[in-house]
Amino acid sequence: MGLLLLLTSALLSSHFHPGSVVKAQRSFTIKDIALFIEPSSNVSRDTNVILRCQANVSSFGHEALSREYTIYKDGNTVYTKTSSSSEDLLYRLSEVRISNTGKYSCKINIEGTEMTSGARKLTVTGLSKPVLHINKGVVTEGEEITARCTAHGETGSIFFYFYDDSTEIEERKVNSNQAEVTLRFSSAGIHRIHCAYTVLVTADSFKSKESNAVTVSVKEIPVAVVLEILPHSKIYEGDELFISCTVQNPQPTYEGVHLYLSQGNQLLSRGDTKVNHSSIALANDIRDFECRLQMGGVVRSDTGTISVTELFSVPTLTISPAEVFQREYITLTCKSESSAPERLDQEELTYALDPPGSLLVSEGPGIFSGNALPYDFNYTCVARAKGIEKHSEALALRPKVPVTTPKISVVGRVVLGKPFQILCQSDIGSLPINYTLLKGYDQLSTAAVTQPFQQALFTVSVDRPDEVSKFMCEAKNSHREAPLSRRLNATAIEPLSRPILTVIPDVAEISEEDQLLLICGVRGTPPVTFKWYRVGTEQPLSTTTSNNNNTDYQVHSLSKEHSGVYYCEAVNYANNVVRSERVTIEVRLALWKKLVIGGSCLLALFVLVVVSVLCFRSKRGKREAAAELSVKPASPKSDDSLTVTLTHDTEVYNAATVRLDRASVSVWSERPPEEVNDEESSSAASKEPDVEYTEVVHPRPLDPTRVPLKKGTETVYSELQNSPNGAADHHDYGSVQYAELNSEQPEVNNYLLEVNHHQDLPVPVD
Repeated sequence: MGLLLLLTSALLSSHFHPGSVVKAQRSFTIKDIALFIEPSSNVSRDTNVILRCQANVSSFGHEALSREYTIYKDGNTVYTKTSSSSEDLLYRLSEVRISNTGKYSCKINIEGTEMTSGARKLTVTGLSKPVLHINKGVVTEGEEITARCTAHGETGSIFFYFYDDSTEIEERKVNSNQAEVTLRFSSAGIHRIHCAYTVLVTADSFKSKESNAVTVSVKEIPVAVVLEILPHSKIYEGDELFISCTVQNPQPTYEGVHLYLSQGNQLLSRGDTKVNHSSIALANDIRDFECRLQMGGVVRSDTGTISVTELFSVPTLTISPAEVFQREYITLTCKSESSAPERLDQEELTYALDPPGSLLVSEGPGIFSGNALPYDFNYTCVARAKGIEKHSEALALRPKVPVTTPKISVVGRVVLGKPFQILCQSDIGSLPINYTLLKGYDQLSTAAVTQPFQQALFTVSVDRPDEVSKFMCEAKNSHREAPLSRRLNATAIEPLSRPILTVIPDVAEISEEDQLLLICGVRGTPPVTFKWYRVGTEQPLSTTTSNNNNTDYQVHSLSKEHSGVYYCEAVNYANNVVRSERVTIEVRLALWKKLVIGGSCLLALFVLVVVSVLCFRSKRGKREAAAELSVKPASPKSDDSLTVTLTHDTEVYNAATVRLDRASVSVWSERPPEEVNDEESSSAASKEPDVEYTEVVHPRPLDPTRVPLKKGTETVYSELQNSPNGAADHHDYGSVQYAELNSEQPEVNNYLLEVNHHQDLPVPVD
C-alpha cells in the first residue's frame, strides 16, 4: 500500500509543472506589469509623486496570492513590499528633490514567478537657495572663523563650494544638506563670502549607433485556442452563461502546456486542453472573457465580449419638497427608470427603504412619506426582481433649521451725515439665509449669508436722530414667512459745531491780579473732550471730558506772563476735531499800579512847576536890580544927565517892538518916574524940562551901519524936550542912553548901547 502511494506521488510530481500551487495545479498567471509616474514624469521641486506599480495577474478562485513587489531606481533596490491584495502598489515620494531624479522600474514575484516592468524616468527640477552662517563678523588677520552652508530640504550626495568674492576657497562633499568649514584670511580688508552647492544625480544616458543587421527565421507552431460563450445573443440579467475554452491541434511533444479562462482579472478556470465555466449574467459584471494558452514561451489567446440587457435599472431615490425642514412632511420616491417588459412584469419589481427602521410609511410601490427627523439621516432604496437586487445611491437627508427672528444692531457708532453699518443676524437657522434691510417698511437692500462666519452688513447714513429707529431687518431661509426684527435702537451722534470761545471779563478790561475765565461752547452730542491751547505751546494747557456742551478754563491772579493767544479744540465720538477762533489776551497793569504811577507823575510835575516858579522869581529880582537906564542931555550947554530907570512895571519896559519893514514903533508918551532924593528932584524940576517919548515911523530902511538888526523887532526911540510952558524947546536937547536888561538878547542890547553913545538924536524941525 505504501509503495502504491509513493508511485502515485512520483507520477503526479512528474506530470505537473514544478512552479504550480498546492503542488497539484498552477492557479495563477502574470499577464503583464507596468510602472506609472503620477502626476507626471517631469515635475518641479516639492511635488508629491506617486510611483504606481500595476500588475495584471489572473488567478483561480478567490484565493489570496502572496505578491512581492520591488521598486528599483537606476538598478538599485529602493523599496520592497509583500502584499496579498490585488490592488496596485503605490510608492510615494513626498516633496521630491533633485536627488529623486532617475530611472524607476518595478518587479513582481509570485511564488517564484517574476516579471519586471519597463523603466520610467523621473526628472525633478529646482533647488533651494543655500544659506550661509558664520560665527564671527569681525576677526583679525590670521584668525579663524567657522562657516556653515545649508541647503534646506535637499537630499542625496551634495558638493558644497565656498567663495571669497568670486574665488573658490573651499569644497566639501557630504551626504547631508549642510557642510561646515574653517576659514582663515591672511589679508586685511572686506571679504564677501558666499556658498553654493551641486546635487549629484545619475548621469544621462547616451544612445549609440545601430549595429549590423543579422537575419533570424522563426517558425510558427500550429496550435490555437477557441473561446465559446452561450447563449450567443440577447442575454438578459439572470440568464445562465456557459463558457468553454478549448485547445485546437495540441502538440503532445511540448511540455508545460497550461490553459486559462478568465473574466477581466478574475481567473475562472484552468486546464490542459479544455476548460468549461457557467455563471449567472449580471449587468454590472465585466463583460470581457479571455481564453489563454501558455506553452513554454509560446502564448496563444482568444477573447470574447458579451452584451447583457438590464432586467431593470438601478433605482433612484428622490425627495419632495427639495428643501426639507425639521419635522416637516416629506415624500421619498424610489423608482427604476427602465426595465425589460418582455422578461419582467411590474408586479415582480418591488421597492424597499434601507434601513427598514425609518418612520416613513409606504403609500404605494416605491412611495414613502412621513415627517422629517430632527437630525441628519441617510436613506437607500432597494429594488428586487427574479433574485436580482439593486441598491440606489444613498440620499443624505439634512433637515434645515428654520431661521429665528433676527437681531438688528449697529457696528460702531451712528454719526449724523456719515455712513455706518447695520448688522442683521439670527442665532439659529440653516444656511443660506437672506437678510433684507427695511426703512419703515420699504426694502433697501438684501444680503445673502452662505458661509458660517459670514455677516449681513448694510451701509446706510442718516441726517436726523429719529431716522435711526425706522430701520428693521427680516431673515428668510425657506418658503415660510420671514420673521421681522425689532426696530433699531441706537444713539445718533451729532458732529460738533465750531466752538464759540467766550472771555470773562471783557478783553479790554483784563488787568493784573484779575481772574480770567475762558468758556468753550459747542453744539453736538456729548461726551465732548475739550482741549485748551496757548499759541507757542505744543502741549494743551488743559484737557477735560465733559457730558455738557461747554467747559471753562480758569486762570487765577493774572500777570503779564499770562498774556498771549488762546483757543480751544473739541472732539466727540464723531471724531471730527473742531477749533475755535483765537483770542488775544493782553493783561494790563493793576489799578493800584496805575494810581501809583499817575500820582508819581503828578508829584514830579508839581515839583517841576514849583522849581520853575522859584527860578523865575529869582531871575526877575536880579533884573529889577540891574535894569537902570542912565539918560544924559545932548546940549553942550548943560552937563547934567537924565537917568531913566526901567522896571518890569513901566510902560517903557512893556513897549511893543518895531518892525523894520514899516512896522509900528512903540510910543513912550511920558517919562517914567525915577527914585531920587528930594533935593535932586527939586533941582531937576527947576533946571531940566520933561522928556516925552513919541513913536516915529521911518519910511525908509535904516542904515545898517547905524542900526545893525537881528532877527525879530527893534524899538527906536526919539527924545522930545518940552518946555515948562508946553512949547517945544528947539535948542536945548539932551542925549538918552538906553540899557537893555534882557538877558535873552545880550548882543542886541550891547549894540544899542554902543549906538546911543556915538549917535546924536535927530534935530527936530520947527
